[in-house]
Order: sequence, then structure tokens, then C-alpha cells
Amino acid sequence: MKKNIVLFVLFILPIVAYLFFASGINSFAKLPTITKAIPEIKQWKSLDNNPVALSDKITILGFTGTDIEKNKGGFFNLSQKIYEKNKGFKDFQFVFVAPEGTQTQVKEMMKKLATLTEDISGWHFVFASPDEIQAFYGELKLAGKLDDQLHTPNVFIVDKNRNLRGRKGKSVKGDVEYKEGYNIDMVSELYNEMTDDVKIILAEYRLALKKNHNATRQI
Repeated sequence: MKKNIVLFVLFILPIVAYLFFASGINSFAKLPTITKAIPEIKQWKSLDNNPVALSDKITILGFTGTDIEKNKGGFFNLSQKIYEKNKGFKDFQFVFVAPEGTQTQVKEMMKKLATLTEDISGWHFVFASPDEIQAFYGELKLAGKLDDQLHTPNVFIVDKNRNLRGRKGKSVKGDVEYKEGYNIDMVSELYNEMTDDVKIILAEYRLALKKNHNATRQI
């Protein structure tokens, strides 16, 4: 018995500890809020004219700009690294804000995305004027800005209460850290940081659902 305990301490425990700390800076922590209660977007038209809302959904929010084809690589990265792994979560969606007049480009891009996955029902594009897009982006209160085509390579995590979430404060290593968005053109960033943070936000809501279910059963 003692021999087994010694072997566990010497060999197994260090491996478990390594996996724990290697799983991500924010593992098992609540994802901080960057901006509280960003505006709703359901007033804007989508491709099928059905309203798209941020409230009561966990949203990956992005801004396409006027050149939709420019985003092709980033969209494919998002599809493979984030969407495919989490599309089973019913309240999880992707929403991209696009300038009016880019509807045809978006339709073509949706066809390409459909070749990557059988279900693209979680992808949504809404259309607004340049002034509306700039005003909405300004309400996010971010350090990064849109370029002259109303585009940013960053996407953002928005929770069910329309709070924009990210990394803010000190990491477990004591380093000051701030991250408001995730660059879809950088596979390593999606695979490491964004994957980890999406897991955290989804885990928060799974835990909340479990608590609410248990409370209902007790009542």
C-alpha cells in the first residue's frame, strides 16, 4: 500500500499538476467582464429577415467589414476551432455585423461555410449602415478600433446578459493581463486562449443550469 502511495506521489501527481496548469491561464476561473450590458442588435435585418438577438444567448460577436472574402481564412479557423466543438450547446451562436450592401457576399460565404459543417444554423449575419456600426462598436468601449472598412480581425465573447467578457486583471502567474478579443486569423490564439475562455463561459452556464435544476427539484 505504501509503495503504491509513493509511486503515485512521485509519478502520477506531477503529471496531474502539469495538466492542470497547462490547460490555460484562466482554467476553473470566472471570465472577467470587460464591458457591461452592450446594446441589443435585433433591430437590424439578417439574411432571412428573422431577428437576431444577443440577449439570452452566448455569442461570438464579430465585424466583417465591406470585404467579406477577406475574412474567409478567419471564418474557416473559427468554424474548425470553435464552432464545431461547441455547436451542440443550444444557446451558443456566432453573430457578425456587416455593412448594408454586402448581402450577396455573405450569401456566397455561407455557401462556403456549409462545405465545412453540416449545420451552420448557429451562424448569423446582421446588416447595418456604417454610422450604426461605428456607434454600436463605440458602445463596446474597447481599446481596439475598426479599420476604414468597418472590419476588425478580432471576435468577442458576449454572455447571456450582453456583457462582453475577456481577460482582465492579474494572471495566476501574477502578470497583468488584458484581452478583449481574439484574432481569428491566428490559429494558435483560437486554439489556446479562445478555446479555453469559451469553455469557461459555457461551464459557467452549465453550472448555473444545474443549480437552477436542483433548486427546482427541491421546491
